[in-house]
Amino acid sequence: MTTPHPALRLSDRIAELLADPADVPVAWSSRPQWRQSLAHGAPGIALLHIERAAAGRGPWELVRAWLSVAASVPVTSGADSYLYYGAPALAHALTCAAQARSGSYQRALAHLDQVVAGDAVRRCEQAEARIERGDLPRLAEFDTIRGLAGIGSVLLRRAPDGEAIRRVVACLVRLTGNVEHEGEVLPGWWTLTGPSGERDERFPGGHANTGLAHGIAGPLALLALSLRRGIEVDGQRDAIRTVLAWLERWRDGHTWPYWITPAHLAGPDRRPLAPQRPSWCYGSAGITRAQQLAALALDDPHLRHGAEGALATALVDPKALAATTDLSACHGYAGLAHIAHRAAADASPRNADRLRSAAALLLDTTHPPHADPDEQARHLLASAGPAFLDGAAGTALALLTPATGTDPATHWDACLLTS
Repeated sequence: MTTPHPALRLSDRIAELLADPADVPVAWSSRPQWRQSLAHGAPGIALLHIERAAAGRGPWELVRAWLSVAASVPVTSGADSYLYYGAPALAHALTCAAQARSGSYQRALAHLDQVVAGDAVRRCEQAEARIERGDLPRLAEFDTIRGLAGIGSVLLRRAPDGEAIRRVVACLVRLTGNVEHEGEVLPGWWTLTGPSGERDERFPGGHANTGLAHGIAGPLALLALSLRRGIEVDGQRDAIRTVLAWLERWRDGHTWPYWITPAHLAGPDRRPLAPQRPSWCYGSAGITRAQQLAALALDDPHLRHGAEGALATALVDPKALAATTDLSACHGYAGLAHIAHRAAADASPRNADRLRSAAALLLDTTHPPHADPDEQARHLLASAGPAFLDGAAGTALALLTPATGTDPATHWDACLLTS
């Protein structure tokens, strides 16, 4: 084990300030989604304490306290649930806890397994009917946050031999086929909405999203992770190659547009992209990690080297980093450090060294020399809130792996589709 980075003190202090659910400001704890939201509520904070307890850095009493909050209301299922809310969110948190404490939470997990699998199959039926009609999908049908890619990450851990995960994989394979819409041949993940998932006058012809949170990089990661686990359906390898080729088409050095619009398709004008943050949700970090996972699944050293090189370059690009303005797991420095560390573990020796160096620099950015971790933690909680995805809990969690030089004890980052 390497010597812990000083950024670990910031992670520890955040966890200490989030020890008692009763101390969370009412402005957060009174929100309707607080008890069931992995992104913005109690399950995400529970995830921080689960990982810390599993790694010997915190007590299990805090885990029980936060899981009690998450389980204190009837769990949402059906169309209103997804990886980051409701039954799949609680299933992810409990799975992480059960991995560290074998035999725990089995009754609750058995119930959630049935609920999540049943909802996944119904979603697949709806997606398959939509494909048969020739309609274009919604982002929430297939993405990581709200769609099949995210729900598939839960099934991949809980029931890798079940029919539901194979159904999800098959559905995502069908998503990658081209579709014709108003005389235009479009990728099957083209949606008529804006990136928010709602109709948007700025996107009159819709768009194809590249990101890992809301775009095609999410299904790519799930297809690759499933293949690495031995789950393969007809056309899966071709589907992975299709997405990889599409991403390569729009690549600009070590950067990708956040989305492709009809304007991109209309002509050959390919102006260099303006500097943009290389984040997990949108940007090079999420996309290249998905590419790396695909390369590992396909046993393609050339593809792997290209993805790792692009990630290593993006993470030290001064202009890209200047566009990164916070510490969050979703789109900040802590999330980038975590992905760099994860990618380094799977990289070729040369790229692994580059990625570890990048992770160290990113950690220095999260916790500069002589910074007061208590002051930092309190400021972060006041400015960003306690949330997992874009707040303090996720920052603390994302810092743990690169700061200690270890792998996550609970595989918590499965909810990011980075492992």
